[in-house]
Amino acid sequence: MSLFRLDASILPGTSASAELADLVESEWTAVHPDAPVARRHLGTHPLPADAWAHAHTGNLTPEPDRTPVQRNALTLARELTAELEAAEAVVLAVPLYNFGVSQHFKTWVDLIIAGAPLGSPVLKGKPVVLTTVRGGGYAPGTPREGWDHSTPYLKRILADVWQADLVVIERELTLATTSPGMEHLQDLAADLHAQTVAAARAAGREVAAR
Repeated sequence: MSLFRLDASILPGTSASAELADLVESEWTAVHPDAPVARRHLGTHPLPADAWAHAHTGNLTPEPDRTPVQRNALTLARELTAELEAAEAVVLAVPLYNFGVSQHFKTWVDLIIAGAPLGSPVLKGKPVVLTTVRGGGYAPGTPREGWDHSTPYLKRILADVWQADLVVIERELTLATTSPGMEHLQDLAADLHAQTVAAARAAGREVAAR
């Protein structure tokens, strides 16, 4: 068995998504203590923002005519794809930023797509746990219902395009204890935190048992 873990928080020291991913990983490693865990942190080691454009245009260019920049970008894309495909289980910690996915996570996704055959289901049948967090509230009936443009995209890519066996753990109101005006939501935030902690542990055990 092997596990691939990807983090995308730009605040690794206080990351709520990483907290949940840590729980998933700890349950998995408890069952597979000697198994390798490959890691990539896009928040602390971002990928080149222009790499996808060069990889994409490189795919459209006959190999002899590719520029060195295109070749390098395609090499990176294929390395990222191989890294993901080599794992037998995956955990992704991806926060909501500015109502969508961050550019560094989107770059990773685009490079995986460029590095695999067109339409390739790179996670087909693999157990994947996505931990995603939101500072505010986006649930039905809230003022910002429908403003989360990250989670639907993540589900579409991971489950529909890449065909992962996907478990999604979502935590909201992570800023309730620090943001003025959210004091009345702190009890609800604490309940949601406890629920997602339990869900992360359960997901880790489930993935480890497969």
